Amino acid sequence: MDFRTAKLTDLPQLKSVFKAIIENMNDNNVPIWDDIYPCEFFEEDIKNEQLYVLTENGVIVSAFALCSSNSGENAVKWHLPAKNSLYLDRFGVNVNYLRKGIGSLMLEKAKEAAKAKGADNLRLFVVDINKPAMRLYEKNGFVKADGVYDEIIDDDLTLREFGYEKSFDK
Repeated sequence: MDFRTAKLTDLPQLKSVFKAIIENMNDNNVPIWDDIYPCEFFEEDIKNEQLYVLTENGVIVSAFALCSSNSGENAVKWHLPAKNSLYLDRFGVNVNYLRKGIGSLMLEKAKEAAKAKGADNLRLFVVDINKPAMRLYEKNGFVKADGVYDEIIDDDLTLREFGYEKSFDK
């Protein structure tokens, strides 16, 4: 498998892979992504060199963005200092590769990429109904921050999100 930063030529396949991820999430009662998020953010992530992909024989197996900030970063009480934190965002695994350890492998890759960018820890937010993601993060040593971030999407939708973080010392 090949781990690398994403290229603009990856966009069509990325959007196709994430469309299937979104359908799978909806089928499993985790309706938190849609036609806009996360797919409409990928081009900017690529231009900012913050989107990473794992491929196998040209097929995108998984992807994530590493961001320097998050709109919810001040809504929860973190246990680790903020000065050198990066945020894992838009993390998804190709539905054809589920239950093969790719999620844990990508969290390790995220840690390596974040360390290479000078970070001391990795943070993320996960919507309260996304139990499989929470189990994955906890299994991989992420610790839940205190508090909740209520991300207001529009008048009819607010996502309750928990913050998780992991120091690279652990």
